[in-house]
This record gives sequence, C-alpha cells and structure tokens, in this order.
Amino acid sequence: LQLVESGGGLVQNGGSLRLSCVASGWTLDDYAIGWFHQAPGKYREEVSCISASDPSTTYGDSVEGRFTISRDNAKNTVYLQMNDLKPEDAGTYYCAAGRDDFARRCKEFDYWGQGTQVSVST
Repeated sequence: LQLVESGGGLVQNGGSLRLSCVASGWTLDDYAIGWFHQAPGKYREEVSCISASDPSTTYGDSVEGRFTISRDNAKNTVYLQMNDLKPEDAGTYYCAAGRDDFARRCKEFDYWGQGTQVSVST
C-alpha cells in the first residue's frame, strides 16, 4: 500500500503551493489523512488532518488560516493548499493514512508516503 506526495518545490516568501497525496492501488475512502511537516533538524509535526466522513478538518496553530486541506475521493487524492508561505514552513511534507474510527481518527496513522520537499526563499 503506497502513498505518493507531489507538488513540493521552491517558492518565494508569501507564495503558494498545493501538495497532493495519492494512493496507489487502494482507496482512501475509509481513511483519515494527515499532512505532516518536518523542518531540518526538528521533529515531524502534524499540520492538518481530514476525516473520511463529514469530512471534518483540523489544523495546527502555525498554519491555521493559511493552509487548507481537502479531499477528492473520486480522484483518490488529498490536497494541502498552502498560502502565504513563510521560511519556517520549509522542510519535508508527508501524508499519512489511518483508519477513520472515532478512537484513532487523526491520531494514529498506518501508512506513510516518502515526502515532498518545500523550500521558501526570503
């Protein structure tokens, strides 16, 4: 079971990027999907998550109001729209999938992608 991220790149301070997370060979319909950010030399942190149902969304304090998570189940894809990017947003972004049951939703993840790199120039 594979997750593949794409959409990273180099952007100027204040610019935008849209990341995509696609499942290969399986369906994301029943999974909550999280996006995680790991800056160089720092721990990986969850920046956003979207449930399978509703769907409900959550955001970290540092990205609230700037990032938007969405999903298109027909395309088996989850997106992270990142606006007003700052130098501290640079790093590797990972998506992860976890079964969308109440106890585990957006807390435990079973499958991870390899990451996509985001760089922000000043």
